[in-house]
Amino acid sequence: MSETASKTLAAPAREPDAGRWKALVFIALAQLMVVLDATIVNIALPSAQQDLGISDGNRQWVVTAYALAFGGLLLFGGRIADLWGRKKAFVVGLGGFAAASALGGAATNEAMMFGARALQGVFGALLAPAALSLLAVMFTDAKERAKAFGIYGAIAGGGGAVGLILGGFLTEYLDWRWTFFVNIPFAIVAAAGAYFVIREPEGGRNRSPLDIPGVILSTLGLVALVYGFTRAESNGWSDSVTVGMFVASAVLLLAFVLVESKVKAPLLPLRVITERNRGGIYLSLGLAIIAMFGLFLFLTYYLQIVKGYSPVKTGFAFLPMIAGMITGSTQIGTRLMTRVAPRLLMGPGFLVAALGMLLLTQLEIGSSYAALLLPAMLLLGLGMGTAFMPAMSLATQGVEPRDAGVASAMVNTSQQVGGAIGTALLNTIAASATTAYVADHIAGATSRSQQQLVQLEAMVEGYTSAIWFAVGILVVAAAIALTFVNAGRPGTGIVTGGDSGKDVADEVQIPVVAH
Repeated sequence: MSETASKTLAAPAREPDAGRWKALVFIALAQLMVVLDATIVNIALPSAQQDLGISDGNRQWVVTAYALAFGGLLLFGGRIADLWGRKKAFVVGLGGFAAASALGGAATNEAMMFGARALQGVFGALLAPAALSLLAVMFTDAKERAKAFGIYGAIAGGGGAVGLILGGFLTEYLDWRWTFFVNIPFAIVAAAGAYFVIREPEGGRNRSPLDIPGVILSTLGLVALVYGFTRAESNGWSDSVTVGMFVASAVLLLAFVLVESKVKAPLLPLRVITERNRGGIYLSLGLAIIAMFGLFLFLTYYLQIVKGYSPVKTGFAFLPMIAGMITGSTQIGTRLMTRVAPRLLMGPGFLVAALGMLLLTQLEIGSSYAALLLPAMLLLGLGMGTAFMPAMSLATQGVEPRDAGVASAMVNTSQQVGGAIGTALLNTIAASATTAYVADHIAGATSRSQQQLVQLEAMVEGYTSAIWFAVGILVVAAAIALTFVNAGRPGTGIVTGGDSGKDVADEVQIPVVAH
């Protein structure tokens, strides 16, 4: 057994927190707010751009400012949660996020808007890992953990689509500013609930001194990586700044790994990511998010531009995907998680999602929503929900309590980086295919209506070309999950923190033991 397992076996008995299910409500509410924010602003962006006089060249910074701050500071946020205590980090993160949202809603110019979005990213990077690590340390019984992570996984997966619906409603019937203001009641309720209900287990803090070189290198490395992909989307992959960002990111992240292997109290202990199960989960989750974020983007454009749907109707069109995710996560994943090994949920889950994606490669201008989009979205949702749920749980399972924050931050980091890569990579593939199609077919279009038809056909051709890549990415994610993740079926005992020798012995297949 590893040193970690020995410590876990020796841990004193601890009764589960009586208020853990109430706490889950407020943790889930906060997670929903963060995930919503990733897509809700996209719907409002055209209106906000017009009101604030933001140029076409600068409008991407409404999204990019948030992504850079959030993605770059996640590891730091996770470590702060381990240092301060997750409850304190959670409440502070919520308060800051609400204040930044109020600033964004009241923005009078582009500088104020970009600053508010960056601040949202900063506090989101504190809030998101604190939320996930609170779940990890509060839910220790395997069956209860399965239910809790089922709910959390459904929100993490489906929240983006909910954001499209809510963003459409608020923009169409109220004002774009409400896509910011709506966060304030979410944050106040979640913070008040967390303050009074959450009782964080004792002894889980990591009071080691902060690894400042690690903080600087990881933040700059992740910011360079996310910005590299964001810039590639708008300026191309051969752009000198894009290439420079990728090179800088590689150098900084390599230096970060070297520093972490040398310092006494690393920001990201390498034991967290070198364990094959967690490494496999971070990698497969990141790949799955690449496919999913690209799809959100293409289907939103397809439904609004090609099919002529309103923002609200577009949001409702995503409901089958949300229903599929909730079903996959809370029904399939939760019920089977304590009966089968995680890889037997993750691998098939990603393959079912790939099958849904495969259906979407058949998209045409006149495709029927009921005959093609509906079944494809249901399969995507079911597959992703089934896979996300055990992935979220296993990523923090068996980890030492003092590392729960950074282990949770790595889940969020893989998702954030995956989202940035997905949007840039698949968008570039789609744009290239669209341009090539127009070049090949525009000469034969003599009238204006024929030219418009060619443009629409070219857009759909671009989407389907990119979706083929997404299918391949999901198949690779399934292969990684099936080969890397070798943890056995969780027992019915204690997963994290220990309760008794017998309970932990039941868990001997999980990553807490040495290979």
